[in-house]
Amino acid sequence: MPATATRQRHKLATRDLILKAARDMFVSDGYESFSMRKLAQRIGYSPGAIYVHFRNKEEIFQSLVEQSFARLSQALSGLEDRHRDSDPVRLLKKGLYTYVEFGLRNPNDYRFAFLLQPPVQTEPYKVHPAFESLRYMVGRCIGEGRFREVDAETTCQALWAAIHGVTSLLIQRPTFPWVGRAKVIEQVINNAVDCLLAEVPASREGVRYEY
Repeated sequence: MPATATRQRHKLATRDLILKAARDMFVSDGYESFSMRKLAQRIGYSPGAIYVHFRNKEEIFQSLVEQSFARLSQALSGLEDRHRDSDPVRLLKKGLYTYVEFGLRNPNDYRFAFLLQPPVQTEPYKVHPAFESLRYMVGRCIGEGRFREVDAETTCQALWAAIHGVTSLLIQRPTFPWVGRAKVIEQVINNAVDCLLAEVPASREGVRYEY
């Protein structure tokens, strides 16, 4: 293998090692307690070796945020591709379930995407592809007449607030005496979507959540 390719593989492997250790430290210790020195000690590198890959802890943190959003977006885009021709309400509910399931199965990714934030935001908020997926699914429901007359952006934000609420509570309050994760998630999503329908169904849309 050429020396250049070997160096590139080593560089990528080192970067992945740094990010994996940093993710664990941010989650366990918090943003304020994190330092490049502690990270270097954690992985047995010199601080200078970490600065080759990242300028500061803010850059590491943002890289982890982007990584988490990319994983969530991948899950949602795969769902869209598999169910592009299905009923739009059913697709939307599946998308909301996918969002919640992603958070529960990948709590550290979810914490980085939505719960952990630096005390001071230096960059304007960027809308990520995961939210664009929600816009697409809501847009289909409106465009195909399945929803009553609603504002698309308000609807997207309200649905996001509902599913973020249940996801973050289940992650951060695991010892609460929940009646059952699946039951709570299903009711939150059905209540949030069914109130938007142009015609209220006699029964639910048939999408059930099992976790």
